[in-house]
Amino acid sequence: MQNLSRTGSFFLLAVACLTIMVGCVIVPGLPTIARQLGVEHAASWLVTVPSLGVIVFGAIAAKLIERLGLYKALCLGLFSYGLLGAVGFMLHAPIAVFSDRLLLGGSTALVMAAGTGLISEFYEGKARMTMIASQSMAIELGGVFFLFIGGLLASAGWRWPFALYLTAWIFLALILIFVPRPESHLRAGHAGDRNRRVSTALRVVFTLALLSMLVFFTAIIMLPLRLHDLNFKEAQVGYFLSFTSLVAVGAAAIMPRTARQVGEYGTQALAFVFYALAHLAFLTADGLMLIIGGGVCLGIGFGLSVPLVNHMTIEQSEAPQRGRNLAYLSVAIFAGQFLSSFMELMPGSELRVFGCACVIALGVALMLLFAHKHR
Repeated sequence: MQNLSRTGSFFLLAVACLTIMVGCVIVPGLPTIARQLGVEHAASWLVTVPSLGVIVFGAIAAKLIERLGLYKALCLGLFSYGLLGAVGFMLHAPIAVFSDRLLLGGSTALVMAAGTGLISEFYEGKARMTMIASQSMAIELGGVFFLFIGGLLASAGWRWPFALYLTAWIFLALILIFVPRPESHLRAGHAGDRNRRVSTALRVVFTLALLSMLVFFTAIIMLPLRLHDLNFKEAQVGYFLSFTSLVAVGAAAIMPRTARQVGEYGTQALAFVFYALAHLAFLTADGLMLIIGGGVCLGIGFGLSVPLVNHMTIEQSEAPQRGRNLAYLSVAIFAGQFLSSFMELMPGSELRVFGCACVIALGVALMLLFAHKHR
């Protein structure tokens, strides 16, 4: 096991912020940016198409990681991420704009999987779980930070938020300086090792990741409408979502201890119980207190679930397949996020959507509790 300096660890965690940055940097100025790019009638797709790109190019990212190794794959991902993101303001009309955003999603898959894979090469056991939890904390804090900076840049001009994508090139230089390459036997394996099929246990983990993101992002998509009904202003909605992210940071910090006490699947069951409570609160709230309680439960559910599926994937993967399996996990995570956008198409009011999400979360929690009891 190679040693990694604290500086190197910090920058590997910082790289994780790029996964949430891919969509959020343009959100504050989204209506103006969409109009300037000639896609004003499909503004929301500027945010969601990168998620589709992760799904479409996830398998290719897995192959690249296997061929290049984690280190080179991360460097390639960071370079292409910065390039594809920064040139976005130069494009116009749907085909060019959305093709660029789709390819940007492919770069995101490469960065997400290779970055997590590198963390797994430098840490093991409890230290690895702590680092994976810290990675999720970094992602959530990055969302708060980049939303804030993106808003400031959007106020200066609609093109300026795209400059934030060049952060990837800064991270690339810092990774080259401070993060050593893993030893050769950790980067690659025999062809037979690499071609092993994904195990049933890992398929369960990927399914949990998809369902977790489906339930979580259903709330994120529907909450602005629900909060508007309760007379929240746009700024207050933003503050509330940031508050939920901060709760998720705190929950991720206690996830390793929780997993050691009640087990991995017990922790996942607990996460989905909190998801169910969150949607129940949003469904029944008629004032501020229940809404705040729902936000706390939503953040706890995310903080307990998402970092843990990363750790479970690493622990259940042999070194030669680790990068590939993390790429598949990225596909599952972003598939859940992408599929959540279809939840709002359900007939009826947003209350029915919250009710459906509550039932899904509760059903998953009960199945996990049953499986955990009979293990």
